[in-house]
Parts: sequence; C-alpha cells; structure tokens
Amino acid sequence: MKQTISALVDGGAASAGPPLGPALGPMGINIGAVVSAINEKTKDFAGMKVPVKVIVEPATKEFEIRVGTPPTSALIKKELGLEKGSGEPKAKKVGNLSMEAAVKIAKMKRDGTLAASLKAAVREVVGICDSMGVTVEGKPAREVQKEIAAGAYDNLLKE
Repeated sequence: MKQTISALVDGGAASAGPPLGPALGPMGINIGAVVSAINEKTKDFAGMKVPVKVIVEPATKEFEIRVGTPPTSALIKKELGLEKGSGEPKAKKVGNLSMEAAVKIAKMKRDGTLAASLKAAVREVVGICDSMGVTVEGKPAREVQKEIAAGAYDNLLKE
C-alpha cells in the first residue's frame, strides 16, 4: 500500500534533513534521489516555501512527487520583492502589482483554486493584494476588482 508524506520545503533547496529525511528514512528509499527530484521540480519557486507530497510504494521503493504551489501571498511578495505585506493594509501601501503580474500569478495558482475562469482567478489575486496593502495598476485593489468585473481587462484575460 502506498504511503504519502507531506512536507513544506524551500523551493529548489530541499535537503535530506527534517522534515524529509526522518520521514523517508524508515521506508528504505534513496533519500538523495527524492531530494534531487524535489529540487528539480521546485526550482522555479526558489526562496519560497512549497508544499510537496512524496508518494512512496514501499514494496518496490518507487516514488512519485507532487508539487503544490506556494500561497498566493507568497507569489505576490516574490513578484514585488517584498519581505512581508503591510501591517496596516488600509493606511500603508507597500507595493504596486501590474495587471500582467496578477494574471501570471492567477495562471500559476489555477489548478489549486476553485475559480471558474481566469477572470475569477485574477479577481482572487487582486483581492489578496487588498489585504496585503498592495495596489494594482496604481489603484486600490477593490477598485480594480470592479473594473475586472466590468470587463476593463478582458483583453488580458483570454483563456
């Protein structure tokens, strides 16, 4: 019967130490091979925590790696080069996200969201910007959400 190990690792920099090593060691699989496969699959998320599932078949020692995507807020922070969001999102703005970047982040998160369309996924990303103290296209995020709903960015949101 397959066993699944879930862990949060640094993108492109997983190691044989905790949390992976202690969990994989008793299964007798090649931890180095698992770590290098994880690092290869997560290299695009360097500098971020990435959820990873390692599915192991103990009888054959075969493994499969499934990589999740980092939280949307982490993707926004990476895009803007921020350490953290604003502690006072209504009063203090810490960055400005372009609509192109919001679309890029929405596409990265598309598999893990319940949004029915790219347009809805972008509205989710913009909503998270609002709670982080990040403006979008130089305007308050809520205003941009209304513009998206009204069709102002439909040329960017073609699927």
